[in-house]
Amino acid sequence: MPDQLPLTLFNSLTRRLETFAPVHAGEARVYTCGPTVYNYPHIGNMRAYVFADVLGRTLAWKGYALRHVINITDVGHLTDDADAGEDKLEKAAAKSDRSIWDIARHYTEAFKADVKALNIREPAEWSVATDYIEPMIAFARSIADEHCYELDSGLYFDVSTVADYGRLARAITEDGEGRIDTVEGKRNPQDFAIWRRTPAGETRQMEWDSPWGRGAPGWHLECSVMGEKLLGFPFDIHTGGIDHREIHHPNEIAQNQAFCGCGSLDDASHSGAKLWMHNNFLVERSGKMSKSSGEFLRLQLLVDRGYHPLAYRMMCLQAHYRSELEFSWEGLGAALTRLKRIVMMVAKLRDPPTGAAPEAKLADIVSRFDAAMSDDLNTPQALVALEDALSAKKVEDGAKRAVIEDMDRVLGLDLFALERSDLRIRPRDTQIAEEEIEAELLRRKEARLAKDFATSDAIRASLAARGVEVMDGDPLGWEWTLQ
Repeated sequence: MPDQLPLTLFNSLTRRLETFAPVHAGEARVYTCGPTVYNYPHIGNMRAYVFADVLGRTLAWKGYALRHVINITDVGHLTDDADAGEDKLEKAAAKSDRSIWDIARHYTEAFKADVKALNIREPAEWSVATDYIEPMIAFARSIADEHCYELDSGLYFDVSTVADYGRLARAITEDGEGRIDTVEGKRNPQDFAIWRRTPAGETRQMEWDSPWGRGAPGWHLECSVMGEKLLGFPFDIHTGGIDHREIHHPNEIAQNQAFCGCGSLDDASHSGAKLWMHNNFLVERSGKMSKSSGEFLRLQLLVDRGYHPLAYRMMCLQAHYRSELEFSWEGLGAALTRLKRIVMMVAKLRDPPTGAAPEAKLADIVSRFDAAMSDDLNTPQALVALEDALSAKKVEDGAKRAVIEDMDRVLGLDLFALERSDLRIRPRDTQIAEEEIEAELLRRKEARLAKDFATSDAIRASLAARGVEVMDGDPLGWEWTLQ
């Protein structure tokens, strides 16, 4: 690879593009807000981890030693994300015959299965909230006297004690904190729970003794504690979905400022991380993105409909992470077709890489790929560069393969492990065997060669009646899908 460009990334805290400069030379330390494991993740949740994976892959590709941490929230996250409602895990346990620990374990395993299916690399560490209760209590004790006060319901953080509270969310100008419910006795509407005391007469499945009574930590505390313990303040990059930008991350930043004795957020490192990065929403117009809708859009539902998980990764890569991405089955199908075309072209590159520098015809394409990824992870343009490299004429296969392998280390589409047959997944409820479909398509092809169009049309109509769509003129060659 030629010399690479500096990596520029958008910092949500400063609202500008910044050149990445690591806190520790040669290292990149990244913290990603992980799932609350009370239910299966929906595909909108998973977009955040595809984004964080591409970020981590790019940092590693740029030569940094990556240390990536993703937390697992198994306590403390209330149903309205603020200071009212039930703990999400406690509520899920109350509706089932399983313990809260069993529920957390089950949905953690389900989340990790989705991570694997999307070819998201495992972080250096999965940090689990309930493994850090004592450090959370110690953290809270260290800031309590100067920054907190007690109410009957627990220990609360006074946001007026730190500089620039809410700057990340632009709370003053954008009403970013408007969703926080009133709790009687709070000094400021934005004040939030550090420790939630178990109400008298109640018992929770997850509760611990503390200086502020028996109870459980607030949701925001865990990320401050695990970020500091595992990466050290300040670390390089904190990532999460854009929904975290409004409440969770401003509260986490306030705790970090209190713990460090830091001042104004004019110095972004006072927030605990030098850069805060957020991916935008996945939008789905039918309303099935919400877990309260019953059959919400989770990755397994896509597979049940016949779509390979990496088609969804491709769909995510086709949009910039800071742009809204609208989900549709047609869009997912188009992403799958694009992935199939790329996989078929990659399959022709049988020669091993030569180890030599890429040929001159590929050098410009390689530079364009680097420019795209260096420009705040512009994956749509990087995909175009990858396809241009595959289409380049009169280039030795070994050199081309080396370039594509290098690009795929960043994009994570697993191109040299995939076969086109892997991308054809049988929908769960179909009633026709794949062998029967292929036999009918062969018979139809023979009829068309014989110019027997009546038989050809009849076979097509018969297949359509059984839910098989034949895509004539498909450049992939006799492709079909099950509807």
